Amino acid sequence: MRNHDLREAMSVRRMFRAVCAGLLSLGMGSLAAAQDYPARTITLIVPFAAGGPTDMVARVVGEHMSKTLGRQIVIENVVGAGGTTGTSYVMRATPDGYTIGTGNMGTHAAAVALYPGLPYDPAVDFEPIGQSASTPFVILARKDFPARDLREFVAYVKSNADKLNMAHAGVGSVSFITCGLLNSLLDAKPTLVPYNGTAPAMNALVAGQVDYMCDQIANVVPEVVDQTIKAYAIATAVRNPALPDIPTTREGGLPEFEFSAWNGLFAPKGTPKPVLDALTDALDKALSDKATRKRLREHGSDVPDGPRRGQQALATLVKNEIARWVPFLKAAAASSHARAPGLAPEPGP
Repeated sequence: MRNHDLREAMSVRRMFRAVCAGLLSLGMGSLAAAQDYPARTITLIVPFAAGGPTDMVARVVGEHMSKTLGRQIVIENVVGAGGTTGTSYVMRATPDGYTIGTGNMGTHAAAVALYPGLPYDPAVDFEPIGQSASTPFVILARKDFPARDLREFVAYVKSNADKLNMAHAGVGSVSFITCGLLNSLLDAKPTLVPYNGTAPAMNALVAGQVDYMCDQIANVVPEVVDQTIKAYAIATAVRNPALPDIPTTREGGLPEFEFSAWNGLFAPKGTPKPVLDALTDALDKALSDKATRKRLREHGSDVPDGPRRGQQALATLVKNEIARWVPFLKAAAASSHARAPGLAPEPGP
């Protein structure tokens, strides 16, 4: 081999060794960082306004998770576009476990159909941590709404939909989808009024600025008990102990409308497995804690049992929810004849 070729070969070998050493050092650094996790405060992004059901669940479980992890979990509300703004923020965060997010059927399933320009793929761009809770929906109206029960509500909305306003937490949010399905069942087309979360939507309902909405039970117990709004039915097969006097949709003559929302925790794609496992373990301990379970159930939430907990269970849930909702929503938006009222997409985030 000539001297020039020998020197070139040696240079290539040195470069190869340097690259390998760099990768090894980077890997060892990442491993050390994962082993030391958490070393500082963790930010939990809630993609809806403070005070809503997703925010409530995140704060309750986050408080107990902080104790297990030994570091504070700080809630940050990043609102907009039916929860997809905050969810996109989580997707773009550094995958080190210090920025995680909460999501639901709206952000991690329905948004795929409702936002053609969605910047993330819910089944690909996140690492699932685990499901945190699920909550049934309630059909609600302002306190002076004329109907006395669900049957009268159905008849009134059918006859007066063009004069009514329906509040929701943004296109793609669970409240938007749920009441959209209700409107479809009633063949009603009210005026849709969007808000940056169910908490501000609820404030508008209490103030009588809108006529009705659908919201998770976790967000409505105080208002229903205080009679600042009307609750017509809970969209489940059995009554909920948080509001035992409110009948189910089956009792009220609308058995087709049964719906519960779920919440889960997610990390950005590429978050190290040891970090994910630490977060999943902390979430599991929170859901097993008697005081935490009591707080969630007082708001009407259902705490997931063993088979519904953990990373794989949430990954499967997301895939199933996408398969369940996306075809229906795309078909509804594509055909004016078959469109479910209130489900047509608005411009993406």
